[in-house]
Amino acid sequence: MVNAIGNSTTCDNNTGYWNDTAIFITWDDWGGWYDHVPPVILKNTTKYQDQYGYELGFRVPLVVVSAYSPQTGYVNNELNDFGSILRAIEGIFNLPGGEGALNFADARAKTDLSNFFNFNQAPTPYTTIPASLPADYFVNFPGPPEAPDND
Repeated sequence: MVNAIGNSTTCDNNTGYWNDTAIFITWDDWGGWYDHVPPVILKNTTKYQDQYGYELGFRVPLVVVSAYSPQTGYVNNELNDFGSILRAIEGIFNLPGGEGALNFADARAKTDLSNFFNFNQAPTPYTTIPASLPADYFVNFPGPPEAPDND
């Protein structure tokens, strides 16, 4: 999917999507990934507690793909959460109401993922991500559809 977006030239007067697209790749909840870092417990605050009383929970991977990423292989060690993606969208698109306008998750997010972007730099050209199978394999998959969580 990322290669399809990055290599496309069918929009914006045949310049493609790459120069004005940000792709956020993450996992739904923690997904069973093992993490050696225990969940963060914030003291003396209810800002991050949800209706179950949990704090931030297990970490999940987040990959940000953009022509405006600071550098290839950039690692951000800030404390982010799913609401940070909403805050990023609010900031990038300057949505009415500002931060927290969409609802609970973005209102409680501490960051807006702005460290993943440098909009003052020229957009970097897209580099195709090597894949073991071509996109046509997935588009024309010959077998029956399977549930994503079948293991």
